[in-house]
Amino acid sequence: MYLSLCVGSAYTGFTPIDNLLFNCGGNKTLKHDDGRAFVPDSNLGLSPNSHFLVTKHHPSNLYSTARVFKKTSSYTITTKHIGRHWLRLHFSAVNNPHYNLKSSVFSIVANAITLSHEFSFLKSANGKSSLLKEYVINLRSHSLTLTLSPLSNHSVAFINGIELISLPDKQFPSSVVPIPLGPEIGIPTHAALETVYRLNMGGPLLPANYDPLWRTWVSDHAFLLNPGSARNVSVNPSTVKYPAGVSVNIAPNMVYATAQEMADANVGDQRFNISWSFKVDSSFSYLIRMHFCDIVSIALNNLIFNVYINNQSAINSFDISSGTNQLSAAYYVDFISNVSSSSDSILVQVGPPNQRNVPPNAILNGLEIMKLSGSDNSLDGILRPQHMRSKTRKKKRMIALVVVFSLVGSSILMLIIAGLCRYFRRQEKKKPKEPIPEWQPLPTHAGNSETKVSMGSFSSVVPSQNFGRVLAFSEIRDATNNFDESLVIGVGGFGKVYKGVLENGALVAVKRGNSRSQQGLVEFKTEIEMLSKLRHRHLVSLIGYCEELNEMILVYECMAGGPLRRHLYGSGSSPLSWKQRLDICIGAAKGLHYLHTGAAESIIHRDVKTTNILLDDSYTAKVADFGLSKLGPTLDQTHVSTAVKGSFGYLDPEYFRRQQLSEKSDVYSFGVVLMEVLCARPAINPSLPREQVNIAEWAMHWQRKGRLEKIVDPHLIGSLNLDSLRKFGETAEKCLAEHGVDRPTMGDVLWNLEYALQLQEASTLSVAKVDSANSIPDLPECISRMQSVDLDSEEIASESGLNAATTSAVFSQLMRPKGR
Repeated sequence: MYLSLCVGSAYTGFTPIDNLLFNCGGNKTLKHDDGRAFVPDSNLGLSPNSHFLVTKHHPSNLYSTARVFKKTSSYTITTKHIGRHWLRLHFSAVNNPHYNLKSSVFSIVANAITLSHEFSFLKSANGKSSLLKEYVINLRSHSLTLTLSPLSNHSVAFINGIELISLPDKQFPSSVVPIPLGPEIGIPTHAALETVYRLNMGGPLLPANYDPLWRTWVSDHAFLLNPGSARNVSVNPSTVKYPAGVSVNIAPNMVYATAQEMADANVGDQRFNISWSFKVDSSFSYLIRMHFCDIVSIALNNLIFNVYINNQSAINSFDISSGTNQLSAAYYVDFISNVSSSSDSILVQVGPPNQRNVPPNAILNGLEIMKLSGSDNSLDGILRPQHMRSKTRKKKRMIALVVVFSLVGSSILMLIIAGLCRYFRRQEKKKPKEPIPEWQPLPTHAGNSETKVSMGSFSSVVPSQNFGRVLAFSEIRDATNNFDESLVIGVGGFGKVYKGVLENGALVAVKRGNSRSQQGLVEFKTEIEMLSKLRHRHLVSLIGYCEELNEMILVYECMAGGPLRRHLYGSGSSPLSWKQRLDICIGAAKGLHYLHTGAAESIIHRDVKTTNILLDDSYTAKVADFGLSKLGPTLDQTHVSTAVKGSFGYLDPEYFRRQQLSEKSDVYSFGVVLMEVLCARPAINPSLPREQVNIAEWAMHWQRKGRLEKIVDPHLIGSLNLDSLRKFGETAEKCLAEHGVDRPTMGDVLWNLEYALQLQEASTLSVAKVDSANSIPDLPECISRMQSVDLDSEEIASESGLNAATTSAVFSQLMRPKGR
């Protein structure tokens, strides 16, 4: 270990405007263990007619004296600064012949914010001789009123010390990314925070004199669920660097100089997480700040891992160095998580990514968990005010009555069902049994020859042409070697995806529903309904499904290349050429264009992203995962009103705000995909500086400057034709327009992508240079008439001035559009 503790503060850079320290009950200035001076509280304004006395017991430190109140009393502390302040309250039940401070129960209120309603030192200290409670209070005037109120005539209130220290600017964010991931959530300026945990991962306890803001950092060892999963690592604190945007006020270098990293489990495939569990009050929101510093790598981009909070993905394929561009550099990320009334803990985990060719390792250097005050301006979640507790008791009585009546009703219902089952079983025995068919056609809405089939609880129309079959669970189990984990080729919102081989030798992808997933029966049936009526070269084909033994399993053609995202970043795959990327985007655009216009009814995918664009072994792109898909608007509608569903980072902002879904929502999501393809980075990366977190905003910033080449994937430099890039950027910009009416159709997008490909190929083959348009061009007038006139490619070429060879490829999806 490089750490050695010494006396005295290691930091002198930060000078707070307010640094008010009070020795409560003392009659002289007292120098605390950390070197700071606490002045007597006798000069503070106390509320009129308050009763107080001083109890003393060897007054050699802050916890040797206390101010005791027999009635409600208030401190009024005048400040120079308006804004957020640390408020630290010190408690120690010193011995006194007149009062038993250990048994006292009282409330603590600061500027009308309830810090604790029934504070008990005996319960809160957990056997310790002293206790520090730390809060963040936003002062909106030049004063703080701290009120302490005994809750009975036999009790008293007391306090040993008070700290009120102004915070540096931007110490806490105004908005934070939530868990589960979604749009940023604003933190109200009036909200108060309480420090619940502050941990120094992999290092010792750091007392206040090692922190520029006089914070205490405790060791994380007691919170590790499996201490054997982690090992301590450390470096010399002087090697820690603070890049722009991160100061020593965020955390001292001693926190960043230590970490917990994955231990060596002596197994071939290290697939486990380091997990920490923390007890918290339920029904509150918590600000979670995670501190990272890559002190274990010898090269950039070598440490990639996942971060989870409460079993939800917080950061996927996180590379610390991508945000710092250097090793041993301090970095931090903020999240906000709600803890439901049924939970009393927060689980934090780091572990290896899903990619198999990345060295399995993960680290965490520091962690802070802070409770946010509720709408009732309270930070007390266990013992609430009397009127709230009476409401809670009434609610509990109502719940108990509902439970009793439900149990009685359920018992009667079960008796009725049992009687009916017995009756029908007798009737069934009288009928000859019919053989069970080996397979059934998938439900569909296409075709004219119709019959009804029931699948579970939903009926669908079945055509004469069959697109798949019902597979037995035993057959799928055999195909996947009993769902062997080594055959897992992906994990999604629905569940794990396994590679399998059917009895006939067909290579398939088996998506098995996870009972704990947020997606379930509705998405399962939607996928079957949608894919059973669709057939297109650029849509993944459904082979069959299984709904046996409460299983929900979908079987598709196997796409050997896996998801597009795997070939862009995080997996170590060979980088795709610009032509390959354009071909893939064109293929996906063809699939989406078919969904929007080529099927009998318009279909909106609703979850277009790089993980739902799959590649076969020849890099042909196919759109997959139709669990969230929805029928589009009819001819007399402009949109479909529906609840917002999709993936964060790809959501159409207009759809998100107004809950009005249209084909243009897919176009927006596809615009995000285009930027992912160009820049080879995730749509959302919370580890990056704030202005770079959202790729759509970041890319559009450079596109509007005409400097998009500044952020392209470095692997493309030197091989990317600028005219092709310009056309591609203009296409993405149109897709990402704020309002759907300003976005192109998928047909327009396809036209422009094929044009960008022609420009790239023209430069590669050294043919005549093609002039690039400055915006998505309007289609030639002859093309706008294609709905009513059946033109072939030669006719279009002669009318538009383009050669037939070029046109036949460019307009391959626009010649004879089907559907609306």
